[in-house]
Amino acid sequence: MKTRVCLRRSSSLALACILLNATVTAIAAPAQIVNGDADMGQRLAQMWCSDCHAVGAGKAAGHGAAPSFVSIADMSSTTSISLHAFLQTSHERMPNLQLTQTEIDDVVAYILSLKGK
Repeated sequence: MKTRVCLRRSSSLALACILLNATVTAIAAPAQIVNGDADMGQRLAQMWCSDCHAVGAGKAAGHGAAPSFVSIADMSSTTSISLHAFLQTSHERMPNLQLTQTEIDDVVAYILSLKGK
């Protein structure tokens, strides 16, 4: 009888661990999903952001105090979620651009494509 109880508990514990791991993976995965078009994001960045930011892959320094897109991409805190949140919020030193969700997705895809360049 004790063996059955132990086996059931072990099986239940193993199942709980598997489910917990699957849940954590499912929660973490969306942060890495990129839905936008990086090429369109590059064009949008050139048009709207290049007055203040260095937006190209080969440009290490931004213009003045604005960080380059490469340095933004390389920040450990930069994820799809953090970029979406940032681009949907107005900021004191940035113009209040009214981007559509598709435009935000595209710019985010472009910035993330610069990671490690």
